[in-house]
Amino acid sequence: MSNDQKKKKPRFNMMTKNSLKRQVLVSISLINLNKFMAMSSIYIVNINRALKSIKSDTIADFVQADQRSLTITTNKVTFMSDLNTIERYIKNVDVVNSEDVMAP
Repeated sequence: MSNDQKKKKPRFNMMTKNSLKRQVLVSISLINLNKFMAMSSIYIVNINRALKSIKSDTIADFVQADQRSLTITTNKVTFMSDLNTIERYIKNVDVVNSEDVMAP
């Protein structure tokens, strides 16, 4: 494995779902999904801390696993800054292997 492959950051296909745009979908491989869900309550707390640090009123309520994606439900409509914060946090989670993350 070359150094370029080790340094490659995971890419996520993030979008919002339903007309209220309260659900953030993150496409992720099954391996990473299982690892993330094992400690999901800790990750939700940390996502909320990250959102609070940018002075956002958005709160991540809970995370749900679908077949190939995470669904993070929030208390209100998410803005781009909120999505970027959530994406940055998930990309930096230690248990997520960047090689297993699906490209958008």
